[in-house]
Order: sequence, then structure tokens, then C-alpha cells
Amino acid sequence: MATSKLDERRLMSDEEFTLVEQTRYPVLGKLDDAALKDLTQRLRERRDRARDIARRQRREVRGKGRQGTTFEKQDAGNRQKAGVLAEALTRINSERTRRKADEFRANARRALALRQGAEAPARPDSGKTPRKGMRKNVSDRRERIVNPMDVGRVSQAGKRAQAVRDNA
Repeated sequence: MATSKLDERRLMSDEEFTLVEQTRYPVLGKLDDAALKDLTQRLRERRDRARDIARRQRREVRGKGRQGTTFEKQDAGNRQKAGVLAEALTRINSERTRRKADEFRANARRALALRQGAEAPARPDSGKTPRKGMRKNVSDRRERIVNPMDVGRVSQAGKRAQAVRDNA
């Protein structure tokens, strides 16, 4: 859930608040990659510290902390602070993802331009291709003497001739 800037200022120190302010646009868009990486690292350290303190305080309230620890009833906003810092990290991570996607798109465009600009490679002829239809394969079977349309007529004539010979 989004937290208002007023609540963020109340929960965090001035240094932490300036770190969180850098994770908002347009400042976030102007940061270079090295600064973005450094900001991510510092925010992660702050978030982890706030999360650990909140967990320790929760354990103390439940009575499960170490025996020598003092009992603190007040959370002092460390859970909310960890949440605000996590939101800032989410904004940074989405910006890094956006930049990476832009870089991939630029690389793909560059590769396409190189490919289109290159001359066609000299390759041997591919042989039979279906461009204008396949060339007819030469049959290994012998050519027929009789036209296929006349096959029935010729065989019937043979039968009649045999019948005449048998009856004579």
C-alpha cells in the first residue's frame, strides 16, 4: 500500500527520507546505472536494518527475546519504515527492469539493422525448390505401351480372342 510523503517524513530520518525521495520520478529517471546500483544497496541495508529491529521488538513484546533485553512496548514505526523502504526498492527494481528492457530492444534493433545492411551470403544453389513447382522426377518404371484409357478394352479383346481359340 502506498504511503504518503507526510507519513514517510514522520517515520524516517532526514537521510533516509532523501534516499526514498531519490526513488521517485523524475529524479529516478535521471540517475545513471552506477548511482542506481549504489542507491539500491543503501536502501537494502536500511530496509534490512529496520526489518531486523522490528522483528526483535516483536519478539521482546511477546516475551521471546533474550533474558537480558529490555521490554519495549512501543514499535517506534520500524515495521512501517521497513515497508516504506521496501516500496522504494520496488520502484527502483521496476526502473531497472524498464532500463534492461529498453537495452534489449535497442540491441535487437541494432542487430536487425546490421543484418539488413549486410550483403547476402554466397551460398550454393539449394537444388530442388518449390518456387514454381517441383521439377518432375523421372520415373524408373518402363513406359507403358498401351494408353491407360484403353486398358480395359484391350484386355476384353484378349479374352474374346482366347474364347474363339478355345471353341475352335
